[in-house]
Amino acid sequence: MIGATEVKAVAAAAAAHASGFGEERLAELRGLLGKADGDALRIVGVGAGAWGSVFIAMLQDAYGALRDSVQMRIWRRGGKEVDKPTAEHLFEVINAREDVLRRLICKCAYLKYVEARLGDRTLYADEILRDGFCLNMIDTPLCPLKVVTNLQEAVWDADIVVNALPSTEIRPVFQQIGRYWRERRTMPVIISLAKGVEAVLQPVPHIITPTQMIVDTTGVAAENVLYLGGPNIAAEVYNREYANARICGSEKWRKALAHFLRQPHFVVWDNSDLTTHEVMGGLKNVYAIGAGMVGALTNESATSKAVYFAHCTSEMIYITHLLAEQPERLAGPLLADTYVTLLKGRNAWYGEKLAKGELKIEMGDSISGKGMIQGVSAVEAFHELLRQPSLSVMHPELNKPVAPVELCPILRALYKILIQRNSPPGAILQALRDENMYDPRHRIEMDKVYIPQLLCGEKETPFKKVPNPGAKILDPISGG
Repeated sequence: MIGATEVKAVAAAAAAHASGFGEERLAELRGLLGKADGDALRIVGVGAGAWGSVFIAMLQDAYGALRDSVQMRIWRRGGKEVDKPTAEHLFEVINAREDVLRRLICKCAYLKYVEARLGDRTLYADEILRDGFCLNMIDTPLCPLKVVTNLQEAVWDADIVVNALPSTEIRPVFQQIGRYWRERRTMPVIISLAKGVEAVLQPVPHIITPTQMIVDTTGVAAENVLYLGGPNIAAEVYNREYANARICGSEKWRKALAHFLRQPHFVVWDNSDLTTHEVMGGLKNVYAIGAGMVGALTNESATSKAVYFAHCTSEMIYITHLLAEQPERLAGPLLADTYVTLLKGRNAWYGEKLAKGELKIEMGDSISGKGMIQGVSAVEAFHELLRQPSLSVMHPELNKPVAPVELCPILRALYKILIQRNSPPGAILQALRDENMYDPRHRIEMDKVYIPQLLCGEKETPFKKVPNPGAKILDPISGG
């Protein structure tokens, strides 16, 4: 039988091994970035929503002890007040966790949470983040983080920037950052966690992704900007439940970063196909909202949710065929990320609350305690893009050219509910029950209809059908 002393010895040995392994991974990345001895690697998170805060906290847990070699901080805007109901809930969370309670008492920080609970003091989001509490994820205390509210101070000397802003906020924030970096001799590496897209209709309809927004606004070389996506849930990652991610981008950085980011509970693979993975990461949020609605409207009927899953995934696969030259390479990651988001994500939660009447669309897509619901803007972007007649495809039953959105009834229903606001949430069920709805296999079995301009926006690249898998169309974004 193993005694307590032996258990402690084993734990200490495991910790020492992990620390040594962490030093090796950090040394590898420092060498690639050309960091001199005595010059710490500076990692900065921009945006402090649930996933952004957890991501920096995870790195802090893994490498925080090596503070002479690596320094981490996170930027969020100052001045965001914590309302009294949230402060009351936060107080309950603190008192339910002995480790957190002791830490705050040792820091002489507990009293301010007592005062906030009583309504005698106002807490701020950046203030509680320093103590390890993310406003969008109160129930999961993190490790304390170094929080900076001055953007220039946060990013001016960063070696690695982690973008965790909603896609709708990237342009204004990174335009500022680009001005701060004008005098830099070398640009940082940027890891974008953002989901969502912008639809640009002129001169040709195409998609702009978060990494492209960052390149446009900062002048950072495209090879220095990477995308990291799921499937994962922020709270589960921090609680050390198994999670998986892919880091996509240039070979120069992605393998070393995958090695650096990988943890025993957080498996990170690498992939060269940045743009299509990034777009699909935004697309699944669209259909997650509908999944939440269907679950709420049918009392969590397994059959109804299964039928919805069949139709929404067929639409996603169809859209993937429009966007990717080799969509079969995305099937696994796309379905896995979709599945976890439909099961347990803020977009599905939002759809559920709308269907139950506990939230109103008029309240907007930034929800207290949850942050930005990215699927709403993505619904508008994808719908506007795919309704363009210049992108016409052949209808599988009518045998005539139609805009691609005509083959996406779920997307159309969500657009009427969330953007036009002329249909109730129940319209999502009507879309499933429509007698004109055809078997989703028709979409999946259509001839390959890759439209290169959708990702690259090249005016001279015309619509072109690929007659067989052996045909090759060069995509200047992915290099395929």
